[in-house]
Amino acid sequence: MADPVLLHLENRIAVLTLNRPEKLNALNYETNDLLLTLLGRIEEDPQVGAVIITGAGERAFSAGGDIHEFSRSVEKGPDVAVRDFVRRGQTMTARLETFPKPVIAAVNGLAYGGGCEITEAVHLAIASEQALFAKPEIRIGIPPTFGGTQRLPRLAGRKRALELLLTGESFSPQRAYELGLVNQVVPHKDLMPAAFDLAERILQHSPLAAARIITAVTRGLNVSIAEGLEIEREQFARMAATEDCREGLAAWIERRTPAYPGR
Repeated sequence: MADPVLLHLENRIAVLTLNRPEKLNALNYETNDLLLTLLGRIEEDPQVGAVIITGAGERAFSAGGDIHEFSRSVEKGPDVAVRDFVRRGQTMTARLETFPKPVIAAVNGLAYGGGCEITEAVHLAIASEQALFAKPEIRIGIPPTFGGTQRLPRLAGRKRALELLLTGESFSPQRAYELGLVNQVVPHKDLMPAAFDLAERILQHSPLAAARIITAVTRGLNVSIAEGLEIEREQFARMAATEDCREGLAAWIERRTPAYPGR
């Protein structure tokens, strides 16, 4: 049986493909756990500078949590459901949000529930014109559980997020763009080329600087501006001691393209 997440490496970019197309790439426990394992492997690989996440098949990025599986956890009581389902999903989206290498979602189809929450958590996202988004958890009598009640209001604003969360209605990729959920909407055939192009533009720069920017933005969103500025100072101080910083400054002064060593 095929792995529920596939890993492919290409030109310093790791492509993670959610691989349960017959289940619309629903996030069962095995998928969630394997995704975390592969992210750990990618983080430790110095040859990988960016990550693209997409879905197998033509229909779905991910239709969300595997309802048949997590309903069995619910039957065992709230403590088991929280342990097996909620904490597992929240750990996964938090890992994506704080991952030190840029993560890009290439949303190729349905992004419902947990699939939408992955899109909310990653650093950047590109949607196919064939994508469709929804926060449908209310339709099965639960709130979102992988961070959707927290990240979507931060992206879209409280009232716009609540409309989506309380109705469970689907929304278009153009609406997702307007809400700040995705960076671009492209023709379906251009989705992966656009994701690779974005990753390659990022890879021109220092990987250490990219990691410091991700940390400063992610941590700074949830604190006061004064605390955020302190985080920014900390991240600058970390960069100032690196060879990448010295190389970037030297290349600018010498009017040449920098060659970052990643140290």
